[in-house]
Amino acid sequence: MNFRNLITYIFMVICLCTVQILLLKNVALFGVAFCFIYLLAILSFPISMRSFPLILISFGLGLLIDVFYDTLGLHAAAATLLAFLRTYWLKAISPNGGYDDSNSPTLREMGIGWYISYSLPLVFAFSLMFFTADQWGTGGLFGVLNKSLFSSIFTVILAIIVQLLFFKRRRGI
Repeated sequence: MNFRNLITYIFMVICLCTVQILLLKNVALFGVAFCFIYLLAILSFPISMRSFPLILISFGLGLLIDVFYDTLGLHAAAATLLAFLRTYWLKAISPNGGYDDSNSPTLREMGIGWYISYSLPLVFAFSLMFFTADQWGTGGLFGVLNKSLFSSIFTVILAIIVQLLFFKRRRGI
């Protein structure tokens, strides 16, 4: 990763966390679907990134969101789980020839079908962990699954829209 890419990722993380904290904190569709757009930052890191730095970055992002949401580590735990599962999920859905080291798992580089099969299960695992810990013993299984499913769909749709609007296409191809 060169210096320009590092600055781009830092800017993206700052923008997504700011939008999450300032705009999406109180947004819930029908009281069921919550949006966690800051997960786009974790999902968009390069494929070649090692797991340990990614887990530390994810924990830090989750902790930052927890500070503003008053959720006592729920975001940090769920984001850490997402980063942990990301490495294994990328291996599970890897194409026959493997990935190019310069690729990042974004919509424009990998395509819509691959991106949905990449992001939706990871965001669902995040949501399941988050809502299970949040509603431990009070919401019931149906409430947790309902919120997890609809929040995952809402988050992935918004992540696709953000990528279509703001991410640049790679040059050369």
